[in-house]
Amino acid sequence: MTEETPGFEEKPDVPSGATPDDAAEAAESPSTEEGPAAPAGDALKNAGLTAELDQVRTALGERTGDLQRLQAEYQNYRRRVERDRITVKEIAVAGLLTELLPVLDDVGRARDHGELVGGFKSVAESLETVVAKMGLHQFGKEGEPFDPTIHEALMHSYAPDVTETTCVAILQPGYRIGERTIRPARVAVAEPQPGAAPAAKDEKKADEESGGPEKG
Repeated sequence: MTEETPGFEEKPDVPSGATPDDAAEAAESPSTEEGPAAPAGDALKNAGLTAELDQVRTALGERTGDLQRLQAEYQNYRRRVERDRITVKEIAVAGLLTELLPVLDDVGRARDHGELVGGFKSVAESLETVVAKMGLHQFGKEGEPFDPTIHEALMHSYAPDVTETTCVAILQPGYRIGERTIRPARVAVAEPQPGAAPAAKDEKKADEESGGPEKG
């Protein structure tokens, strides 16, 4: 029976004829049995990263859509607030100027009667300047065609010298703010006399023909 020598270490098989250096390299070289599994692990890792990237892109698209909708809602809100603010301002200004219309009527009557003199004249002109800056404009003139959307007829008559319903007297001027009429002009109107319109048209046509070039 052979006794084991204490401290004896097994050494890797070394081919015959190998040098001691070759034996040392064989003992230190690690095993390479797990090498072929590396490419499969990389593929799984790449697939996981791709799936995670798709999820991030989907979430980013959803958040971008939410942000765009929120921005559109905010812009609509700002437009509504600005529109409401302008409307409220116009209503307040119109209410104030409407209360001042009787004063402006008194100023107009005083001017027509030659009573707008001295300090009263300066105050009246200052008032008219202020209301004009606030957008108030007077309208209504004698001789203009009657328009029921801006005129209120208080008196009616017939006249031979008109070819359509015409404002022949302004009883009370009208006022507007921009395109909004806050009081129509109160007027006296005259209509053509029955049967006079064709004659007037014939006379106008004759005048045009007499002033035109002579025909050979």
